[in-house]
Amino acid sequence: MSEEIAARLRELVVAALPDAKVEVEIGSPGHYSLQVVSAAFEGQRLLGRQRLVFSAISSLMGDDRAPVHAIDAMQTKTPDEA
Repeated sequence: MSEEIAARLRELVVAALPDAKVEVEIGSPGHYSLQVVSAAFEGQRLLGRQRLVFSAISSLMGDDRAPVHAIDAMQTKTPDEA
């Protein structure tokens, strides 16, 4: 199940940021870490970058029954920063 959720996280981020390269690390149940590289982050501060990613994955978060309980770590970089 965790692998399926990780794949869905990747799909949702790429749907929102088509050029994104996304790595998902599975933690304890319901916990994930993300590394996202996208040109869409150009000119964005850290909070803006994180908002883009969180808005993309919000359908997997949100209530006690949601499959994603937490994003334990998130790295967001432009291709130049990667």
